[in-house]
Amino acid sequence: MKIYNYPSKSAETKIASIINRDPGFKKKEYLDVTRILEDVRKNGDKALIKYVNRFDSPDLNVESLKVTSGEIDNAAKRVKRSFAYSLNRAVAQIERFHKQQLSNSWINTDRPGVLLGQMVNPVDAVGVYVPGGKGGKTPLVSSVLMGVIPARIAGVKHIAMATPPTKDGTVNPHLLAAAKKVGVDTVYKVGSAWAIGALAYGTETIPKVDVIVGPGNVYVTLAKKIVAGRVGIDMIAGPSEILIIADNTANPEFIAADLLSQAEHDSMASAMLVTTSEEIAQAVACAVEKQLKNLERKDIAEKSLAGYGAIIVMPDLAGAIDLANRIAPEHLELHIKDPFEHIGQIRNAGAVFIGDYTPESVGDYIAGPNHVLPTAGTARFASALSVDHFIKKTSIIHYSKEAFVREEKDIIRLAEIEGLEAHANSIKIRLRNVNKITSPRRRCGQVK
Repeated sequence: MKIYNYPSKSAETKIASIINRDPGFKKKEYLDVTRILEDVRKNGDKALIKYVNRFDSPDLNVESLKVTSGEIDNAAKRVKRSFAYSLNRAVAQIERFHKQQLSNSWINTDRPGVLLGQMVNPVDAVGVYVPGGKGGKTPLVSSVLMGVIPARIAGVKHIAMATPPTKDGTVNPHLLAAAKKVGVDTVYKVGSAWAIGALAYGTETIPKVDVIVGPGNVYVTLAKKIVAGRVGIDMIAGPSEILIIADNTANPEFIAADLLSQAEHDSMASAMLVTTSEEIAQAVACAVEKQLKNLERKDIAEKSLAGYGAIIVMPDLAGAIDLANRIAPEHLELHIKDPFEHIGQIRNAGAVFIGDYTPESVGDYIAGPNHVLPTAGTARFASALSVDHFIKKTSIIHYSKEAFVREEKDIIRLAEIEGLEAHANSIKIRLRNVNKITSPRRRCGQVK
C-alpha cells in the first residue's frame, strides 16, 4: 500500500479519488434490468421461471419455486451441530440489540383542547433478498439474520425470502436452517433482478411486499433502485469500505488483516489507514504485503488496494478524526490508546469498532448491530438497517372547537400567504358554524 503524508497535494488527490469513486451503472445494465422488471410485471411466473431456467436451475418448474416445509425441515437436520450453536448465539445477540430499537405509539395533550400523537405500525409484508454465493457453495447466512430479525421484531406479519437456487434446484441447507430459526414464512428459489421484480410487483406464486431489503450484485442493486417508491428499500449499497484510525499503540498485523478483510470483497472496495505514526504506517504496509500472498482472493484485494487503498500519515489525531468525518466510511475502526475519549467526536460513520479486539468481522456476524450499513459517504445522512426500516409512523390530530377558534386566524393567514384559498375557506366555513352565521341552502342540482 502506498503511504501519503498529509497535508500534501498527492494525499488530497488520493483521498478525493476514494471519496468520489463511483462504480456507476452502465447503460446496458440499466436497460437489461428495466426489461427484466417489465417482463416480470407483465408475465409473472412465466417470466420468472424463464430466467431461473436460463441462469440458475435449468430443470426447475413453477411448482417448485416455493421451498416446501419438508425441504426446510430436512435442511435443519443436515447442518452440523457446531453451526447450529453458532447460529443460535448470533441470533440471540442480534435480536437483543434490535429489540432496543423498538418505538411506541404516543399521545400528547399539553395544549388545551388539542390531542396530538403518533401511531407506530409495522408494514404488512417484507421481502429479504439473500445472494446465492458461488452457486450455493458460500451461503450468506448473515444476510438472512440481518434482514429478517429486525423485520420480525418490528412485527411484520409476513416475511418472504428470495434466494437463487443451485443448478439442481435446491437451496443451501445453511440458508434454510437460518431462515427457519429466525421465522421466515416463505422461501422462494429466485434470484437477481427477477426476484426483486417478483417481490415488488407480485406474481401468481410470489405475493408482492411492502419493503425489500438485502444485498446483491449490480443487477439486484439496480432493480431495487428502479422499484424504490413502489416499495420501500433498505438502501442503494455501493462497494464495501473501511477506514482505520491508529496511533503508535496499534498492532500493525491486526490493522493489515482488517484492511484486507474489506479489500477482498470487490476491486472497487476501499481500505484506508489514517495514522499519526510513520512507524505504524511502514509496519502496516509491510504486513499487508505479507498477508496478501496467502489470500485466496488475492487478485481482487490487490486491485482494490491499488485503486482505492491508502495509508495517510496525519500530524495529529484531531486531523485523523476530521478526515474520517469527511469520508463518512461504512466501517470505522479505532486503534488508539484512549478510544472512548474520542468517540463523541465521530459524527459520520456506518458503524464504529473500538479497540484491538473488535475487528469489523465481529460486526458482520455476531456482535448484534446490523451489518447492512450506508456506503459511499452516505453515512452523512443515512443509518444502518434497523427496526425503523420496517415500520411506518402515522400522525394523530384532534382539535376541540375551542382550540380551533384559538388558532383559526393563524391558519387562515398562513393559507392566504400561500395563495391557497380553499384551505383558508375550510377554516372560514367552520367559523360561520361556530358563530352561528348561516347561509341560505342552495340546491347544487336537480335529478330529472
